[in-house]
Amino acid sequence: MASVRILYASEHHSTEEIADRIGERLRLNGHHVEIQALRAPSEGHGPLPGDALVLGSAVHDGAWLPAAEDFVRNNADRWDDQPTWMFSVGMAAALPGPLRRLAERMVQPRVAALVEVVRPRDHRRFSGVIRREHLDRKGALLFRLLGCRYGDHRDWAAIDAWADDIVRQLDA
Repeated sequence: MASVRILYASEHHSTEEIADRIGERLRLNGHHVEIQALRAPSEGHGPLPGDALVLGSAVHDGAWLPAAEDFVRNNADRWDDQPTWMFSVGMAAALPGPLRRLAERMVQPRVAALVEVVRPRDHRRFSGVIRREHLDRKGALLFRLLGCRYGDHRDWAAIDAWADDIVRQLDA
């Protein structure tokens, strides 16, 4: 049984719910899990006890939320100490077909830079929830012009499969 810390940054709760789901899967398989939201960068985060770490963040404008990005950069010296997994939550599944395929292949330089710092065992990209109230007027107009769809685009089967893969690696 491993002790796993799941840290996440979420603006509209979609990433939080994904972190909770991953934690549930790990618990079902006998692991001790602590789930915690990353606080604002100026608040600090304290020590990170545990055998393994899962880090996740919503992606806005091609970058992790500031609290998550700050956390990765401020802890750069500790990523060799424990096995770590990362996940990013964006809106690729809300895009129409050709744009979705392009977004799924696209490298987001700021996210890629964080992955390079952490060097996780795996980094997964999931789609989240997008609602009209999540966007300002300009963003909503662009969203509509691109033919995007509002809604919950999370693929729970893919999230569960990834969590189960983490379990397999922890049990190995």
